[in-house]
Amino acid sequence: MPYFDYNATSPMVRVAREAWVAAQDEAWQNASSPHRAGVRVGLRLQAAREKLAVLLDCEAERIVFTGGATEGAHAIMQHLSEQLPLDARIGVSVTEHPAVLAAVGSYFESERVVRLPGTFGGTVALERVDQALAAGVKVIVLMAANNEVGFLQPWAEVARKCRAAGAMLVCDATQWLGKLAAGGLAEADWVIGSAHKFGGPKSVGFLLRPAAENGFSVRRGGAQERGQRGGTEDFPGIAAMVAALAEAEQSKVLLEDDRVRTRQAFEAEITRRLEGVRVLAPVVERLWNTVALVMPYAENHRWVAKLDKHDVQVSTGSACASGKEAPSHVLAGMGVAPEEARRVIRISAGWDTVPGDWQKLADALVAVADELKPPSNVVSV
Repeated sequence: MPYFDYNATSPMVRVAREAWVAAQDEAWQNASSPHRAGVRVGLRLQAAREKLAVLLDCEAERIVFTGGATEGAHAIMQHLSEQLPLDARIGVSVTEHPAVLAAVGSYFESERVVRLPGTFGGTVALERVDQALAAGVKVIVLMAANNEVGFLQPWAEVARKCRAAGAMLVCDATQWLGKLAAGGLAEADWVIGSAHKFGGPKSVGFLLRPAAENGFSVRRGGAQERGQRGGTEDFPGIAAMVAALAEAEQSKVLLEDDRVRTRQAFEAEITRRLEGVRVLAPVVERLWNTVALVMPYAENHRWVAKLDKHDVQVSTGSACASGKEAPSHVLAGMGVAPEEARRVIRISAGWDTVPGDWQKLADALVAVADELKPPSNVVSV
């Protein structure tokens, strides 16, 4: 069954599963325990931190292991709300992930939040970033790659702008990691990631903090992660996460160009075979695995259900926002009309997705189109 919902979650890759099983067998003890077994787990935990630091090209002390990107986002926003002056403002891209927007809203009053609009391709308008920084905004919140449409944000350029202005950049790299090379991400002051998006286990992630933020704490009263987080570290999960990212960095991300061509071939075929379908952000640089299609008719949930019966799995958009009646805020930020937004499906492939899977998807879309096409005597209004 072709699976095209990798942006929601991915299966554990073999190397991650092997690392997890080995750690469960050999290093299941509490890394904070004072006995020899606990100390050995603590040493392995530090080795995993240092290996991840090499992959991210940053200092190991910047890494804090978390339960996922959502926890990381809330921890960062709570910390910033306590450390920044009461009148300090933050600039937030309007197309951020719902979890990040929720974290911002939990710790910053709306009058302190400067909304940074995007272009029709979805990327943040750099002139608005310049204006926000010139007006004294202290933090910019900008994801690396969008989870719904796949467009890549100019995070590296924004990091340079923030540095020059004495501001900080918070970067959600959840969709970037494991799909594109991680090099340079550590130039952002704060970075969050989640293992299950790139072949690791669920409920494991990490954040990068600035080296100077020695007072940072994810949870109050915790003794783990050198006092930065409460709760026993899940070393088997951490080992699996690092193994998955290491494999992606060493043997997968270099295949990006080939995967882009495969995606583009699918887009060309489906727009040729299915009249009225439209690819969102067609000329913008996007993740190699992500396609957002505006379907010619019928609401997106009907397409998803029908495709599922054809043994093809796609999504209506962000899994974290599924079930909400309002159109996607990402699509609204791109200027997509509400009636079109309700017809958008998200297609997101994985490294194991082969051209034959894309072909099965195209065939299924054409077949479902015939099933959902309104009768010719019905006029749409």
